[in-house]
Amino acid sequence: MHKKYALILFLAVISVSLSAQKFPGLADTPPMGWNSWNYFNCNISEAKVKAIADAVAGNGMKDAGYQYIVIDDCWQVKRDKDGYVIADPVKFPSGIKALADYIHSKGLKFGIYSCGGLKTCQGRPGGAGYEDKDAQRYAEWGVDYLKYDWCNSDKMISQVQYSKMRDALYKAGRPIVFSLCEWGSTKPWNWADSVGHLWRTTGDIQDKFDKGHGVLKIFDEQSKIRTANKPNGWNDPDMLEVGNHGLSYIESRTHFTLWCMMAAPLIAGNDLRKMNEDILKVLTNKDAISVDQDALGIPCFLWSKVNGVEIWIKPMKEHKYAVCFLNRGTGDAAVDFNWQQTAKDPDYGKSYNIDGKLKAYDIWNKKDLGTTDKNIKATIKGHDALFVLLK
Repeated sequence: MHKKYALILFLAVISVSLSAQKFPGLADTPPMGWNSWNYFNCNISEAKVKAIADAVAGNGMKDAGYQYIVIDDCWQVKRDKDGYVIADPVKFPSGIKALADYIHSKGLKFGIYSCGGLKTCQGRPGGAGYEDKDAQRYAEWGVDYLKYDWCNSDKMISQVQYSKMRDALYKAGRPIVFSLCEWGSTKPWNWADSVGHLWRTTGDIQDKFDKGHGVLKIFDEQSKIRTANKPNGWNDPDMLEVGNHGLSYIESRTHFTLWCMMAAPLIAGNDLRKMNEDILKVLTNKDAISVDQDALGIPCFLWSKVNGVEIWIKPMKEHKYAVCFLNRGTGDAAVDFNWQQTAKDPDYGKSYNIDGKLKAYDIWNKKDLGTTDKNIKATIKGHDALFVLLK
């Protein structure tokens, strides 16, 4: 890079950073909610969003901690003569304000989508150059959460563009969770803490377990950046595929386990109107959610390996630890694990000594597993995870 251009870029970033202000305290723990994209893509409407809100309010998800109902791309069609964005009048005949009011009436919060580029990923009006107008409109509509994408942003500087919207949101005066979605392309975990409440660390998730850009690949990508996680500043490994067609029930449950172990945002992405009881029980398991929502916000690290099974441990505040025995293989794997050994955290420089006085509890099967003075013995099915609380 030419030195003169590098200096201009540096000064631009510094000038934006000096005015840095995001709303504090909106994401003390990872946000929980639902987003339309993974299941519906562009096939979204006012009626569907209301039905999803009804489901969350009535099926136990709200009580379990899910708050945000977020419309992704394709809700908008153009801008008016004054530059304000217009919602699709066919898909959203009552308008966005009315939809937000409906969601609020259910005791939930409303989220919306836009993009830092000239157009959204589906070619709808982007936010570049319209940050103040968009933020003003979002505040008037009662938006509580903004997912901000990064398509059609050639030659733009992500930190500058995202900071413009951060400042516009703050200026508009309504506390709005700001979710940065630039896919980890400029390593936002290094700079986004003063800009957003969460930032995507990866490309889009696929509803696959051990293939493509699915569950295991994304989980592996997070281990190198886990120290960026903290209250009000979360690594976002993308929305959940729990309950979608590409994952079996066991794989969906393991997917949820790993996201909880990472202290990741829990944004459901399935059709909540039609999911079966087993998937609902996964999404609403309060012990699993307590691991994700623990106040420390420290993601798991690899403790040990036994017979091909990985043992991941997550330090916690409310409980002592959460432990995940992950079987990446397709066949059964037996473990016989001695709890009483030191877990050395390679990133935080801490060591955790597990004594024999802790009680072990199986989160998914909801049963006691004895205490840590004896080895834990289990057979773990392929693609499954034994999810344990030590307390």
